Amino acid sequence: MRVRGRQTVGTKGGAGEPEVSESERLLFGGPLRYDMGWNQHADAFLELTFRAMITRMPALLASSLRLARQADRSAARIVLAAEAGRGVAQAVSLFAVNSVLSRLMGAGPIEDRLRGAVPALVAIAVVLLLGALLRAASTYATGRLEPKVERVATELYLERAAAVELAAIEDHAFHKLLDTAQYGASSARRMIIYGTRVVNAMISLVAAAGVLTVLHPLLLPLLVTMTLPSAWSALTNARRRYASFHIWVQHARAGHLISGLLTEPAAAPEIRVHGVGPFLLRHFRAMSEAAEAEQARLARLAARTGLIAAAWTGLATVSTYATLGGLLLSGAMSLAVAGTAVIAIRTGSASLETLVLEINQLHEEALFVGDLERLYVEAAERAIPVGGAALPENPREVRFENVTFSYPGDATRPALDDVSLTLPLGRIVALVGENGSGKTTLVKLLAGLYKPDRGRILWDGVDAAMADRHLLAERIAMVAQDFKRWPFTARVNVAVGRPSVPVAEERLTTAIVEAGAEDVVADLPRGLDTLLARNFSGGHELSGGQWQRLGIARAAYRRGSILIVDEPTAALDARAELEVFDKIRALAGTGQTVVLITHRLASVRHADLVHVLDEGKLVESGTPEELLAEGGVYAELYGLQAQQFEMRAPAPEAG
Repeated sequence: MRVRGRQTVGTKGGAGEPEVSESERLLFGGPLRYDMGWNQHADAFLELTFRAMITRMPALLASSLRLARQADRSAARIVLAAEAGRGVAQAVSLFAVNSVLSRLMGAGPIEDRLRGAVPALVAIAVVLLLGALLRAASTYATGRLEPKVERVATELYLERAAAVELAAIEDHAFHKLLDTAQYGASSARRMIIYGTRVVNAMISLVAAAGVLTVLHPLLLPLLVTMTLPSAWSALTNARRRYASFHIWVQHARAGHLISGLLTEPAAAPEIRVHGVGPFLLRHFRAMSEAAEAEQARLARLAARTGLIAAAWTGLATVSTYATLGGLLLSGAMSLAVAGTAVIAIRTGSASLETLVLEINQLHEEALFVGDLERLYVEAAERAIPVGGAALPENPREVRFENVTFSYPGDATRPALDDVSLTLPLGRIVALVGENGSGKTTLVKLLAGLYKPDRGRILWDGVDAAMADRHLLAERIAMVAQDFKRWPFTARVNVAVGRPSVPVAEERLTTAIVEAGAEDVVADLPRGLDTLLARNFSGGHELSGGQWQRLGIARAAYRRGSILIVDEPTAALDARAELEVFDKIRALAGTGQTVVLITHRLASVRHADLVHVLDEGKLVESGTPEELLAEGGVYAELYGLQAQQFEMRAPAPEAG
């Protein structure tokens, strides 16, 4: 699978879409495009002009201040006060410099001139000391504020994401918003430092501009003239970087994916047996070279733009100092004022350049924070509802009445199509059918993870759609086929079945015994305190069968009135399978309802009721004996599985 030719890097219209490379086509099936939420911001990027940035600046600063106040009000006040104080100190310093120069360049003996400049010199020293103290205060408060802002934003992100309906998590559009918004917390943190720099640059610029206006009205336009070329250069390069990032973000993500595969434990055996390493390295190199070529293109354009800006800045600087010289020669300005003007122009020019660059950065981070705030709103709209009708204390049955459900975006056929059936509580109910028949979908509806598109799910007459979802979830314990293997201790992997209650040793022991997981725990190096994550120091890995037993122990620890078990013995051998089903029957013997999904039909012979599903429809219901006698779908599937274990007698030899 060798790729011919080099990676194609050509772009259309400068930062337009890159042509599809051979590596992209072979590995990913075509051009890599993943907007990360940037599509909606593309116009905002390309409209970055000085006027637009100044217009947006109040909103950006307000957003930064809002985040800071949510995290730590006192630290936010210290930052604002310190930065304002530094700006005032800078203005006072410039006027003090002007006073010193006026005294030193005035008439009279040098001793008198020096003596007259002492108060201004002392004022400069005091202002410099005060500025240093204010800078230290701002640095301390900002350092205290930044991690708090990131934590608060991250907590809100995780809290809202964890509270949405399962359908929202599985929705492609909402998941893209989740992907983008996850960067909002770190962007919120960076907005604090950028916002601080913007405030400082603004105050410094206002101070310098005020001094220049007092010294001579003509000096303020000269300051702007000197700074405009560098501002134009910064904005032009920023637009190019933003457009390039927007186009190449998925390409970069794919490069990280390839490099991650080379060190991923799950892929390591096949990489070594099949020799996949050189293949992945070759494509990693090809895609990296393409990205390098794009960076070289940006650097070349940035260098050209910088030269143009430098030339214009040079001309503007010459014009500025020529104007100052003309004012001196004409007597319209004294030498002391001219010296102060030079210092103020240099200070103001540096402040204006900093302001442009930092607003640039602030705007970029604000886009991600905007995505985070949009997630807060959309997550609230798609959150699991709070409150509702109470379920019966001891219901006799759960009944599905003409239930139809389709997964979002699946236009082929409903996952469940007009299904009506009864789940008698306190019994073992088995759901049987081939892959894709709707068994797992049905139990997810039973657990309240989805709502039917049509029909009702009734708990003794109470519609589950109107019920309190929290109370409904309290009734359910689930061992899914792909249950989560938490990278924590064995103790937590069991106790997470009921995280709302304190971990109780007696309850843990009982759950482990009920699941038949005593040997699993006994074989662990540190018992229940063994970390079940091999990629951490001291971590331990379990086999699939051992994990299966811990999963059942987790469900037993939860003590839900309905236990949903989806393929509980998929990773177990024949002996262990029999033991697990014995444990499940024992749970049902205590009055717990067991809803069992399994492909191994011999394992459901002890079920009180079997529902057979086929392509989303209910086709048969009854006891295992009744279904075998009917000779329908259940009997057919049972016969196919039984044939696999039949001992064929050898054919007799010819005499």
